[in-house]
Amino acid sequence: MTDAATRASTLSERLDRLPFTRMHLRVLTGSGLGWALDAMDVGLISFVIAALAAQWDLAPSETAWIASIGFVGMAVGASVGGLLADRFGRRQVFALTLLLYGVATGASALVGGLAALLVLRFLVGLGLGAELPVASTYVSEFAPARIRGRLIVILEAFWAVGWTLAALIGYFVIPASESGWRWAFALGAIPAAYALIVRWGLPESARWLERRGRFGEAEAVVRTFEESAGSSAAASAPERADVPPAAATSLGQRLGALWAREFRVRTACLWLVWFCVNFSYYGAFIWIPSILVAQGYDLVRSFGFTLVITLAQLPGYAVAAWLIEVWGRRLTLSVFLVGSAVSAVFFGTAAGPGAIIAAGMALSFFNLGAWGALYAVSPEMYPTSLRATGTGWAAGVGRIASIVAPLVVPALLLAGGAPVLFVVFAVFFAIAAAAAWGLVDRRGAALDDR
Repeated sequence: MTDAATRASTLSERLDRLPFTRMHLRVLTGSGLGWALDAMDVGLISFVIAALAAQWDLAPSETAWIASIGFVGMAVGASVGGLLADRFGRRQVFALTLLLYGVATGASALVGGLAALLVLRFLVGLGLGAELPVASTYVSEFAPARIRGRLIVILEAFWAVGWTLAALIGYFVIPASESGWRWAFALGAIPAAYALIVRWGLPESARWLERRGRFGEAEAVVRTFEESAGSSAAASAPERADVPPAAATSLGQRLGALWAREFRVRTACLWLVWFCVNFSYYGAFIWIPSILVAQGYDLVRSFGFTLVITLAQLPGYAVAAWLIEVWGRRLTLSVFLVGSAVSAVFFGTAAGPGAIIAAGMALSFFNLGAWGALYAVSPEMYPTSLRATGTGWAAGVGRIASIVAPLVVPALLLAGGAPVLFVVFAVFFAIAAAAAWGLVDRRGAALDDR
């Protein structure tokens, strides 16, 4: 390389020194809308379960499988999606996963029995599970280092938007008629159309393009961001910067590298956090409408409670987005997990509408703030060549817990009611809070581009 090229900034340095631009906003909102639609789909199933249990006279074990079969698909999708995103690109996999689960959700509106619904819920989970870790990886690779954590938490905050939409549909649409749950699923088909916008409207990750040797395309993407910022940095950039050796290249190497000496502690801790948070979150929030119905509240009132509880997610994300660049990743994550544990105990023992709503809002605030911090820290644990694989496999392990949780909830409710159930959730939150300290905190540091 010439002296001029040696002095010139690398693509990663140029991305990290940019201000927040219109292109960043486009990437964030484009990915975030997909995230919101994902949340809407996951949230809808909790309301649909409560309606179908009465309409189809389903046993608790059957309603549990409606929830859990989607998470089986999510476990497979998260693991495979990360591998595919490291091989074929972030944007391509993001769009395909949206298309898959959007079509499957729309088709769910036409089912006439439990078996067909279970098949389609698996396909929905397959697409959804692959999309979430890919989206967080994608946004993290464009975000400037100094605000990367904050942007990922804001991305995760779109989940609250989607879950609120699900709660509104659950409150206004599902109880309106016998076919209300079918209309709810039909609305969930919107992502199928949105997939086309994602595919053609967003750029591919410049870091991924550079890692794959597509230097001209990577340079063009970075120039677009610089032009959006009014930057002249692109004028002095080299045609091709030296790229550090990849941490892993083949499928087998990527999977093996997650447990190499450098990454094994962070991988083990990350998997444990994902497992525990998934167990408590999905065990609680998928079942809250049904638990309230079982406590004597009618369907419309229990859905109304759930809608109010859901609204507390947004301030939870907002506080986490601020703290994650002030306190750092590990402290923010662990504090919100401890808050989730305490809130779970209070929710399990709450009596009366006021106490239920207050404890539920606290649980929603802390739990979703913790989710934001977890999605921010996960892509930072690994280099570019492993990033989607590592994040996807952590999410996949977490989905195992989300499969198990809805299945064990009926047994725990039978054994000790809501108090015992939510104490179990609190224990899992506490374990996750301790495991968070085994993660690497990369607040303000550049991403590892190996």
